[in-house]
Amino acid sequence: MALNDAAGGARNLLLNCASAKQGDRLLIAREGAEYGYFDDKVADHVAAAAQDAGLDVRITDVGFNPEEPHLTPDLLRQFEAADIILFLARLGDQMRFSDMPPGKRIIVSFAVNETLLASGFGNGHYAAFTGLKSAINHMFDAAMDVHVTCAAGTDVRGRPVMDLSAKGDTSILRFPMSIFAPVPAHEFSGRVALCGFLTGTGSRYYDGYHLDFDDQVFALLRNGRLAGFDGPAQDVAKANAHYDRVAGQFGIDRDFVHSWHAGIHPGCGYPWPINENAELWGGTAFGNPRILHFHTCGAYAPGEISWNMVDPSITVDGVTVWEGGHLHIDRVPGARRILEAYPDVATIFAHPDRQIGLDPAGQYEAIDLAQRPQLV
Repeated sequence: MALNDAAGGARNLLLNCASAKQGDRLLIAREGAEYGYFDDKVADHVAAAAQDAGLDVRITDVGFNPEEPHLTPDLLRQFEAADIILFLARLGDQMRFSDMPPGKRIIVSFAVNETLLASGFGNGHYAAFTGLKSAINHMFDAAMDVHVTCAAGTDVRGRPVMDLSAKGDTSILRFPMSIFAPVPAHEFSGRVALCGFLTGTGSRYYDGYHLDFDDQVFALLRNGRLAGFDGPAQDVAKANAHYDRVAGQFGIDRDFVHSWHAGIHPGCGYPWPINENAELWGGTAFGNPRILHFHTCGAYAPGEISWNMVDPSITVDGVTVWEGGHLHIDRVPGARRILEAYPDVATIFAHPDRQIGLDPAGQYEAIDLAQRPQLV
């Protein structure tokens, strides 16, 4: 595996994730770079790799509709004429829990720009991470006690009651594979140290999508319900008003906490400051093992407001698998043989990308903007 290899990332997406073969019809549903989220270079790299592999390639512009995402009749006709549908657009993420045309290989890409596609995030063999996801899923499914902590004061405990059936997760393929199946929150209680803000989940977009706090705030969790916030009075008032507004706007269960997951892809670096594009951060950085993410506000996945905590430690039946944001993958039953089969992925775990757009305390990084990688 070579880093700075966008063509390699594109081949990984097509051959190892989409299982593309010569003669397949590929439709790339693209969101233009003018929306500030995806760049245009990823589509170019994927189209070039697809043509080299003998695929029939079509590209269509689906734009971005933050309020009412939907599949138009024309787009559905284009879907029907394709074997593989690749979303380089937020529409795919917005619609991932909705009905999609059957019999298609549908992929949502979280490698949203050339930098991510070319990195270990894009190049780490897809099959290895699907195998690791499965191993982690079964670890949680067998667990009787899971304890989540962090240096900022998180202390959450419970027993996972996993749903590993097909209906328990979206059928759309994610590229790269960067999380395990979300753990239902209804058996978990405690407090979560929020890393300086609340932000949306990418399900729907709304005014005030991102809310910053002035100081440390804790979200209180009781058997899968938001039981309140703890922290300075002004921050607690802001948090409650935010939940009231979002729940009221969409007519959803304000205090429902659906599920949680941590990142499993140590190649998922985020070298840009979050305050440059909070929506982009929320849609990509969560795959890094340094971030643990709760789905809240709405009795469905992924809800409308996420809680994010930094550098989690996750102890599963007495074994610390995540430790201060480091995923000790060798402590997951069955994972070692996967790394032996994919030495490129073993290298990524040995040299993780720790950049997440936040400093270790969860505040915005002081990054020299003149030196940072470009988003587009």
